[in-house]
Amino acid sequence: MLKNILLIGAGGALGSIFRYLITYASTLLAISSEWATLLVNVLGSFLIGMLMTMSGNGVYLFAAVVFCGGFTTFSTFSAQTLQLLQSEQRILAIFYILASLTLSVMAVWAGLYCGNKFLK
Repeated sequence: MLKNILLIGAGGALGSIFRYLITYASTLLAISSEWATLLVNVLGSFLIGMLMTMSGNGVYLFAAVVFCGGFTTFSTFSAQTLQLLQSEQRILAIFYILASLTLSVMAVWAGLYCGNKFLK
Protein backbone atom coordinates (compact mmCIF):
# COMPACT_ATOMS: atom_id res chain seq x y z
CA MET A 1 0.00 0.00 0.00
CA LEU A 2 2.70 2.52 0.98
CA LYS A 3 4.72 1.61 -2.13
CA ASN A 4 1.71 2.37 -4.35
CA ILE A 5 1.07 5.69 -2.58
CA LEU A 6 4.70 6.71 -3.12
CA LEU A 7 4.54 5.66 -6.79
CA ILE A 8 1.36 7.67 -7.27
CA GLY A 9 2.84 10.77 -5.63
CA ALA A 10 6.10 10.59 -7.58
CA GLY A 11 4.42 9.83 -10.89
CA GLY A 12 1.85 12.59 -10.55
CA ALA A 13 4.56 15.08 -9.65
CA LEU A 14 6.77 14.10 -12.59
CA GLY A 15 3.86 14.19 -15.03
CA SER A 16 2.85 17.64 -13.83
CA ILE A 17 6.43 18.92 -14.03
CA PHE A 18 6.84 17.69 -17.61
CA ARG A 19 3.48 19.21 -18.52
CA TYR A 20 4.63 22.56 -17.09
CA LEU A 21 7.95 22.37 -18.95
CA ILE A 22 6.25 21.79 -22.30
CA THR A 23 3.82 24.64 -21.64
CA TYR A 24 6.70 26.91 -20.64
CA ALA A 25 8.70 25.94 -23.73
CA SER A 26 5.69 26.70 -25.91
CA THR A 27 5.57 30.27 -24.57
CA LEU A 28 9.29 30.70 -25.29
CA LEU A 29 8.75 29.44 -28.83
CA ALA A 30 5.62 31.57 -29.29
CA ILE A 31 3.43 28.50 -29.82
CA SER A 32 -0.20 28.84 -28.76
CA SER A 33 -1.28 26.98 -25.65
CA GLU A 34 -3.78 24.93 -27.66
CA TRP A 35 -0.98 23.37 -29.71
CA ALA A 36 1.04 22.67 -26.56
CA THR A 37 -1.98 20.94 -25.00
CA LEU A 38 -2.57 18.93 -28.17
CA LEU A 39 1.09 17.84 -28.18
CA VAL A 40 0.96 16.83 -24.51
CA ASN A 41 -2.27 14.87 -24.95
CA VAL A 42 -1.03 13.05 -28.07
CA LEU A 43 2.34 12.22 -26.46
CA GLY A 44 0.59 11.03 -23.30
CA SER A 45 -1.80 8.92 -25.37
CA PHE A 46 1.10 7.30 -27.22
CA LEU A 47 2.88 6.60 -23.95
CA ILE A 48 -0.16 5.07 -22.28
CA GLY A 49 -0.72 2.89 -25.34
CA MET A 50 2.84 1.57 -25.07
CA LEU A 51 2.50 1.03 -21.36
CA MET A 52 -0.77 -0.89 -21.71
CA THR A 53 1.41 -3.83 -22.74
CA MET A 54 2.93 -3.79 -19.25
CA SER A 55 -0.32 -3.93 -17.29
CA GLY A 56 -0.26 -5.69 -13.98
CA ASN A 57 2.99 -4.38 -12.56
CA GLY A 58 4.27 -1.29 -10.75
CA VAL A 59 5.65 0.24 -13.95
CA TYR A 60 2.16 0.45 -15.41
CA LEU A 61 0.72 1.96 -12.23
CA PHE A 62 3.50 4.53 -12.03
CA ALA A 63 3.90 5.45 -15.68
CA ALA A 64 0.54 4.92 -17.34
CA VAL A 65 -2.03 5.70 -14.69
CA VAL A 66 -0.19 8.32 -12.67
CA PHE A 67 2.47 9.95 -14.86
CA CYS A 68 0.17 10.18 -17.87
CA GLY A 69 -2.66 11.35 -15.62
CA GLY A 70 -0.50 14.19 -14.30
CA PHE A 71 0.99 14.90 -17.73
CA THR A 72 -2.10 15.02 -19.93
CA THR A 73 -5.09 17.19 -19.25
CA PHE A 74 -8.60 16.87 -20.53
CA SER A 75 -9.73 19.82 -18.43
CA THR A 76 -7.28 22.18 -20.16
CA PHE A 77 -8.42 20.90 -23.54
CA SER A 78 -12.04 21.52 -22.55
CA ALA A 79 -11.36 25.05 -21.25
CA GLN A 80 -9.37 25.99 -24.35
CA THR A 81 -12.14 24.68 -26.59
CA LEU A 82 -14.69 26.77 -24.73
CA GLN A 83 -12.44 29.86 -25.01
CA LEU A 84 -12.17 29.34 -28.76
CA LEU A 85 -15.94 29.05 -29.03
CA GLN A 86 -16.51 32.13 -26.87
CA SER A 87 -14.12 34.14 -29.02
CA GLU A 88 -16.13 33.03 -32.06
CA GLN A 89 -13.33 30.91 -33.52
CA ARG A 90 -15.73 28.10 -34.29
CA ILE A 91 -13.79 26.52 -37.16
CA LEU A 92 -10.59 26.43 -35.10
CA ALA A 93 -12.52 24.98 -32.14
CA ILE A 94 -13.99 22.21 -34.29
CA PHE A 95 -10.58 21.47 -35.79
CA TYR A 96 -9.05 21.41 -32.29
CA ILE A 97 -11.69 18.96 -31.03
CA LEU A 98 -11.37 16.65 -34.03
CA ALA A 99 -7.56 16.79 -34.05
CA SER A 100 -7.34 16.15 -30.31
CA LEU A 101 -9.67 13.16 -30.34
CA THR A 102 -8.43 11.62 -33.58
CA LEU A 103 -4.72 12.06 -32.91
CA SER A 104 -4.98 10.93 -29.29
CA VAL A 105 -6.87 7.73 -30.14
CA MET A 106 -4.46 7.04 -33.00
CA ALA A 107 -1.53 7.67 -30.64
CA VAL A 108 -2.86 5.12 -28.11
CA TRP A 109 -3.17 2.60 -30.93
CA ALA A 110 0.37 3.38 -32.20
CA GLY A 111 1.75 3.15 -28.67
CA LEU A 112 0.01 -0.17 -28.08
CA TYR A 113 1.40 -1.47 -31.37
CA CYS A 114 4.94 -0.29 -30.51
CA GLY A 115 4.68 -1.66 -26.99
CA ASN A 116 3.65 -5.08 -28.25
CA LYS A 117 6.38 -5.01 -30.87
CA PHE A 118 9.29 -3.67 -28.80
CA LEU A 119 8.50 -4.13 -25.10
CA LYS A 120 7.43 -7.77 -25.13
